[in-house]
Amino acid sequence: MREGVRRPGLLPWLMGPGACFAAAVFFRFAVVGYSTLALCFGTLGILLLLFHFLPRGGKIALVLAAAAGAAAVSAALVPVVKAARGTPETDADYLIVLGAGVNGSTPSLSMHNRLTAALRYLEAHPQCTAIVSGGQGPGEMLTEAEVMHRWLTQNGIAGERIIMEKQATSTLENLEYSLACIPAAALETADIAVVSSEYHLCRAQYLAGLLGYSVAGVPARTTLPALKINYYIREALGMLYYRLFPPVLTRDAGG
Repeated sequence: MREGVRRPGLLPWLMGPGACFAAAVFFRFAVVGYSTLALCFGTLGILLLLFHFLPRGGKIALVLAAAAGAAAVSAALVPVVKAARGTPETDADYLIVLGAGVNGSTPSLSMHNRLTAALRYLEAHPQCTAIVSGGQGPGEMLTEAEVMHRWLTQNGIAGERIIMEKQATSTLENLEYSLACIPAAALETADIAVVSSEYHLCRAQYLAGLLGYSVAGVPARTTLPALKINYYIREALGMLYYRLFPPVLTRDAGG
């Protein structure tokens, strides 16, 4: 008797989505700080499942939609990568150091990277005043500003060169409240720079522009490559979101 032609079962088709979902669970729950990669793998797994079950026309539409989304993210990534290089030959009067997470009272890796960049800049520009910005979040024993102030003074920066801004809970507030720390008479003519992780500079400069100020960027290099990839993708998605839904300012720009 002639055997019928066997069609591939469902199991081989599930291997790809299954691997994506496993990676999503790993990046979401097994490691800290990789939620964007978890989202990407989870989305890819869903797309692969849909591709298997959709009819031919649906498959074409799904591929086109996925390609359009990838193109939009790639386009948003370009200015993020460009801003990550920093602003060359910056000679700022004020250096705003954006906060990051604190483990109890110890700087997180991201904060340590930003503080290291700030320290090098302040050592090279002795006339510059630092503004360390960041409030107190869950699990943090001190405000981010206090932790940064302590780290910088312990590493040789005079305390009188550092202004603490201890209320901000977001990048926009970091910038708003830090700019308010600069005397009004100096604010209009002062050269201002911002220290943040390299992937974050595009958003910081964009938000400063909404507030009516042009700030130079001083990049803090991220030491873990996988974490850097995660945050570059996150920032590209964030910039896309801002283009669609500009943030609401709590005061007039430039005021």
